[in-house]
Amino acid sequence: MGLFDMFKSDAGEKMTPHLAFATSLIYIMSADGEMDAEEIGHLLSVLGGKDNGSGSIGVGAQNQALLDSAVKYRRKNSVETFLSEAAPLLSDAQKMCILTNLIDSSLADGQPEPEEQEMIAKFLKSFAISEERFRPFFEVILLKNDRSVFTDTHHPKNAAGYQVKLSV
Repeated sequence: MGLFDMFKSDAGEKMTPHLAFATSLIYIMSADGEMDAEEIGHLLSVLGGKDNGSGSIGVGAQNQALLDSAVKYRRKNSVETFLSEAAPLLSDAQKMCILTNLIDSSLADGQPEPEEQEMIAKFLKSFAISEERFRPFFEVILLKNDRSVFTDTHHPKNAAGYQVKLSV
């Protein structure tokens, strides 16, 4: 046994779809070098955040272990390594779930940063999902997050006769 072999046991767990989901969210949250409160709130809501009795929101023990594993994986691996490991394990539905949550997380603090946009493009490419196929999902999430339709009376989507439609 070598001097530093004790650290090798911390190499990480086997990648699973659930771990890939949580890790994906950690990658998008950290893409711009900071984790905003809104992004953390989104993460907790997606992973099943709950009131821990102290008035603050936390995650249950099972989800805390998942979150800890995701953060540990993120610290040790590039997004390219992650995508090459995770993509083959995921079903189409799991890939689409991850992508829609990545978009939602990137919009949690207002607008997606350029680094977040680049990362989402990497996920699309690695998951072999075209922008054209993903566009309707993207548009729904944009609409969901556009609260200015309530505060801007001159918002173009509030014009008489305007109907929300998905492009296909």
